[in-house]
Amino acid sequence: MKTDIQIAQEAVMKPITEIARTIGIEEGELELYGTYKAKLSEAYMERMKGQPDGKLILVTAINPTPAGEGKTTTSIGLGQAFGKLGKKAILALREPSLGPCFGVKGGAAGGGYAQLVPMEDLNLHFTGDFHAVTSANNLLAALIDNHIQQGNELGIDPRQIVWKRCEDMNDRALRNVVIGLGGRTDGFVREDHFVITVASEIMAILCLAEDMKDLKERLGKIVAAYNFDGEPVTAGDLKAVGAMAALLKDALKPNLIQTLEHTPALVHGGPFANIAHGCNSVRATKAALKMADYCITEAGFGADLGAEKFFDIKCRISGLKPDAAVLVATVRALKYNGGAAKADLNKEDVAALKKGIVNLEKHIENLKKFGVPVVVTLNSFATDTVEEVSFVKDFCEERGCEFALSQVWEKGGEGGIELARKLMETLEKKESRFHVLYEDDLGLREKITMIAKEVYGANCVNFSPAAARQLEKLEKLGFGALPVCMAKNQYSLSDDPALLGRPENFEINVREAYVSAGAGFVVALTGAVMTMPGLPKSPAAYRIDVDENGVITGLF
Repeated sequence: MKTDIQIAQEAVMKPITEIARTIGIEEGELELYGTYKAKLSEAYMERMKGQPDGKLILVTAINPTPAGEGKTTTSIGLGQAFGKLGKKAILALREPSLGPCFGVKGGAAGGGYAQLVPMEDLNLHFTGDFHAVTSANNLLAALIDNHIQQGNELGIDPRQIVWKRCEDMNDRALRNVVIGLGGRTDGFVREDHFVITVASEIMAILCLAEDMKDLKERLGKIVAAYNFDGEPVTAGDLKAVGAMAALLKDALKPNLIQTLEHTPALVHGGPFANIAHGCNSVRATKAALKMADYCITEAGFGADLGAEKFFDIKCRISGLKPDAAVLVATVRALKYNGGAAKADLNKEDVAALKKGIVNLEKHIENLKKFGVPVVVTLNSFATDTVEEVSFVKDFCEERGCEFALSQVWEKGGEGGIELARKLMETLEKKESRFHVLYEDDLGLREKITMIAKEVYGANCVNFSPAAARQLEKLEKLGFGALPVCMAKNQYSLSDDPALLGRPENFEINVREAYVSAGAGFVVALTGAVMTMPGLPKSPAAYRIDVDENGVITGLF
């Protein structure tokens, strides 16, 4: 059996100018990055504003497991399936982070015969967007320390610097560091921290900004520190906005690539969903809606994280209104949620399936709370049995959900035709009555509690004394009307990754809260979630190599 990277490397790509023409983009409206990658020009983005919108389809999933779910693969295969049916479709997806690529998860270009290409470029440096985000983030960090060194006119309290440096790599040794060691000219000694680039506020801002004007306004609102009186010191106060925006000028433009079957894809931005809001850029999504009849986007991890944030943060801030949601599951993952061992997932086990399907049930209930029609798709594996598939199908239909089998990993677009047809039927017959979960004027603690109870199924929320003080302070500073971005482990509906299935009688523990004022949300850290991941004992980096001809192996 061929590996994902072998399939991608054997693909015959079309020049990106040819792909662009299929959706009405002329070569002069692209900024080319070689033959197969391009950015959309600002002139094109402006020209498209008057066009009507297509249908917006969100692809989400159950909680991730080691068995794999295939959310991105399903999204890509669905886009290819629309093409097989003669429909005009486009993908609007996130860029992969280097951290997971070299860690444990691998890349994010899909798999099998439902992949984005050029796969190696996408999973590695791509068009440099993440490097621009990292540079802009660390420029602000440098300006903070330089301001203190040069006299501290703004009265920044070094103990209340909340801006962290970032790097797009899993590096646990950088979570907590001491900087400024050396002589007087080397800065003030203080504790500092790193987050992974995809968890940085700059990444969130890039993905929520409508244009350069909006980007600069958001950058200016970033709370970088507090002064000795406890008042916020912003990036605007530090005169950082212009230089940061200059670094982000090209990163603000969506990237255009293609799938194995030449379906166009806008791949732009990449905030993590377990820490940040987990969605591709608003700019790319809105542009994609103007280009095709169907825009397929996704939100990271399970529906408790990515989908909730897509609805309550991205849609609330941007005005986007999804027309339907696709909920991806696998028989293997549901059996894992039901207690089956990873080594036994290829064996028929209807008992484990019946026990674990409650995880899918909870995500169906959650999506319905936002008023969006739901289609459940089972990402097919060769080891799935007829009885197992039939059980999942009946389970979904009994709960008013449409159901379709997906075989896109094996068959590409052809394997997604059943899902595409079911989705078109759903869009025609069921109207979306989308609404957010909570109103802006609800208090921050109440918003957190509502998400924990309604989406996760928690009994209650425990706020640490520090988190309670921070939330109270943020409300006094005028940030109470912002939506909440929950930072939670992705493996469980709870904040304990060991609680699989649909846990009951559990509590959510909020240990810290801070404002991302530029992005426009308040972050609540729960459980033991980390904003800078670490590498596993045997990282994927061990298996990645490149030969003397430049051919990369081991990347997946």
